[in-house]
Amino acid sequence: MPWLVSGDRVFASVEVAGSARRRARGLLGRDGVDGALWLPRTRAVHTLGMRFAVDVAYCDADGRVLAIVTMRPWRLGRPRLRARSVVEAQAGNMQRWEITVGTTLEVKE
Repeated sequence: MPWLVSGDRVFASVEVAGSARRRARGLLGRDGVDGALWLPRTRAVHTLGMRFAVDVAYCDADGRVLAIVTMRPWRLGRPRLRARSVVEAQAGNMQRWEITVGTTLEVKE
């Protein structure tokens, strides 16, 4: 199982949405998420049709967090031009995990 980590800190299990179809589906149709969802090759997200609020961390090519926003259902996110991936988690988890702007995230097996 892959894990969302930063250095030696392990935050949560993580699903990687590697295909275009999987990125398009994201967390739609779920009532929540255990862990996180990593969306590579993504600069913007939306919560149209979602049933719960999410924390969204926009990351650059090195996995460094550029911005973190909390999005309620039925919102359109603003594209982050420097972002190369996005990490989504249940609202409140980024703060609980102490992930901040500047934290470098990665997926480890």
